[in-house]
Amino acid sequence: MSPISPHHRFRDPRSTRYDFLGSVLVRCPTCDRTAHVGTAEDPAEVRDQNLFTPRRLICRNCGTAKESRRRGLVLHRDPHGSAGDPYFGARLWLQTETRHGWIWAYNLEHLDLIRRFVQAPLREGIPWHDHGRKMTVVARLPAWMQQAKNRDEVLRAIARIHASLLHT
Repeated sequence: MSPISPHHRFRDPRSTRYDFLGSVLVRCPTCDRTAHVGTAEDPAEVRDQNLFTPRRLICRNCGTAKESRRRGLVLHRDPHGSAGDPYFGARLWLQTETRHGWIWAYNLEHLDLIRRFVQAPLREGIPWHDHGRKMTVVARLPAWMQQAKNRDEVLRAIARIHASLLHT
């Protein structure tokens, strides 16, 4: 029996969507070009990178800069619509629609995790007896993204998302 190549095996790293909120690529609400949502400068010099840290939306194309000081966030819930960032509600840059639904990611690291999961023929999930995180990013992917028959379509959609960054 031949060993399985590491490129053909995916082990769930137990990342949740909260792990990818440090840096989010969005469409600028002013010019519709690529903008970035990250943590705002903290005047108290507290480097707490939790979910409720104030955020700043910055567009290098038109100079738009907005700050969010509210202490909450709204995560994307609609599987049939486009996604927005949880702090400003701006549309995510890394998303595309397929015939089955939307594929979206907060940043390139998030998109790469989804790509590695989809392209792997052998996917190792979290054992049922493990008491760690169970609702990880890959565990929450829609069933159509997890099916082998849709693998090529999903990977083409992810390639389109990557190409959208090159044309900005």
